[in-house]
Amino acid sequence: MSERIGIYPGTFDPITLGHADIIRRAARLVDRLIIGVTTNPSKNPMFETDERLAMVKREVADMDLGNVEVIGFNALLMKFAKAQGASVIVRGLRAVADFEYEYQMAGMNQQLDDEIETVFLMADVSLQPIASKLVKEIAVYGGDIAAFVSPSVRDDVVSRVEKIGMKGDY
Repeated sequence: MSERIGIYPGTFDPITLGHADIIRRAARLVDRLIIGVTTNPSKNPMFETDERLAMVKREVADMDLGNVEVIGFNALLMKFAKAQGASVIVRGLRAVADFEYEYQMAGMNQQLDDEIETVFLMADVSLQPIASKLVKEIAVYGGDIAAFVSPSVRDDVVSRVEKIGMKGDY
């Protein structure tokens, strides 16, 4: 029987506790899980790709999961998945709005390669409201993001907000 390889793609800008939850759970479903850190300029990232890669690698190392690796990519997801030998794409869902977008993406991906399945994992109920975009917004306006990210990611985000002078008026 061949090794079952899964890809969990995302920008991870920054990686949140919700992402970590999906990583832990997805790692139990496949023999090897690849966290694909991708570029998406339309999301206006706070961190450069290499910074996000380092951040995700650090967080995954702290999870002590032997079957997870982190790889950066800047290509069509299905081409990346095929190149990695993946048979599964893992996507996390938080709300109905996520489902509508992810359902459309899964359909398009199936048209591109029907041998790779998309698997949806619901985020833990306590983590469902967490979104990287909101974490950044809270940080920019001086709010505490400790409940949404690990302590080291919190430090990274706070440092970046201070460095680029994005702190809002409050």
